[in-house]
Amino acid sequence: MSGKECFEILDKIFLPKKMENIENIKGYTMKYGHIVENLKEYDGFEVPESAIVDEVLVSYFKEPMSYTTENMCEINTHGGNIVVKKILELCLKNGAEMAEPGEFTKRAFLNGRIDLLQAESVIDIIDAKSERELKAGMNQLEGRVSKEIHDIKQKIMDVMVNVEVDIDYPEYDVEEVTNTEINEMLDVVIADLSRLEKSFDNGKILKDGVKTAIIGKPNAGKSSLLNCILNEERAIVTEIEGTTRDTIEEFVTVEGVPLKLIDTAGIREAKDEVEKIGITKSKEIAKDADLIIAIFDSSKDLTDEDKEILDIIKNKTAIVVLNKMDLLNKIDENMAEIKNVSKYIVKMSTLEQKGIADLYKSIGNLFSMEEISLDNTTVITNVRHKNLISKALNSCREAKKSMELGMPLDIIAIFLKEILENLGEITGETVTDDIIDEIFSKFCLGK
Repeated sequence: MSGKECFEILDKIFLPKKMENIENIKGYTMKYGHIVENLKEYDGFEVPESAIVDEVLVSYFKEPMSYTTENMCEINTHGGNIVVKKILELCLKNGAEMAEPGEFTKRAFLNGRIDLLQAESVIDIIDAKSERELKAGMNQLEGRVSKEIHDIKQKIMDVMVNVEVDIDYPEYDVEEVTNTEINEMLDVVIADLSRLEKSFDNGKILKDGVKTAIIGKPNAGKSSLLNCILNEERAIVTEIEGTTRDTIEEFVTVEGVPLKLIDTAGIREAKDEVEKIGITKSKEIAKDADLIIAIFDSSKDLTDEDKEILDIIKNKTAIVVLNKMDLLNKIDENMAEIKNVSKYIVKMSTLEQKGIADLYKSIGNLFSMEEISLDNTTVITNVRHKNLISKALNSCREAKKSMELGMPLDIIAIFLKEILENLGEITGETVTDDIIDEIFSKFCLGK
């Protein structure tokens, strides 16, 4: 519970082993006792066992030294739906209200303990699917990105002071000096923002994973390959062609690279309307994928379907998998049609689970996560932040263009204010209530 009355509500349901006034209880301490139903009825009397809901430990946090900066308490109870539900009902019955999604973090933001960028990092930490994504979230929570944004804003503010003076007091005739300052500042800010914008390429991989489409004609071994990578029977594998009608998605980390694996329907001339939809979807996914793993049945000659797949992966980041190498081969890595589309060609037998290490090595070579250093580099992982940085960059360039055209300082000032507003939206200083509500609606209860 968090808020002004949380200790009053707690007193109505919690009987500590050692009674003590709340004024005397220090923050960051725990007290042992029992949650009791209708506690006020037993004032001065021994509480019967039938009234005890559970044996608990209660943590006390006193304002402003708490997550929300408000008075807070945490009831540490035994697990199980019944006892937790019962204690929750007692809290509500005695004056508490259910928190909205993300309300605790929202209160921390509104009360000034963290900025909006740090608040958003909480959900990133909770949803982290790899150690590197977790590290990026922790860096953001600790304020590394916020500091960079603040430093960029300060560079603009330092110049804005002179701009405002020049606009308000033109008789001082310092426009030429001010223009030089603005130009130098914009060059530095553009470089800083461009670096942050570019870091999103790596940040997107850290957060969302490499969108990886497994494509091939029916029975080439797509689902077997998915099962092989996941080391479980995730997809149905049969000798019947066209078993996979819709996509199957799984998240896995290979060689430190987070992959969003998508097993697609086999590409061929569709036999019915449902399969036609699945094949169309497969081609769309392949078009948008960051990586394509194209799998071919090496025991059969290249077919028109295989050639269509080779055409799809041309000019794409792709790995060619020649499957069924345990059988007599009719396709090999030296064929011109294969060599021309990718330098990453892996020979495999998904049946015998051979060649999987070579596939992993190819993925690691294509997406070297070691190049993404999180120790000394700020990485943007949130698309909202990236879009606002792009907007700020656009305003920077418009300001530069206006200066080249000899526009007056009050026009330049409009663009500088736009930059500050965009950067302020990232940290929450100039953000609207609607955006705040939308951001915290994505949180789960209790965060």
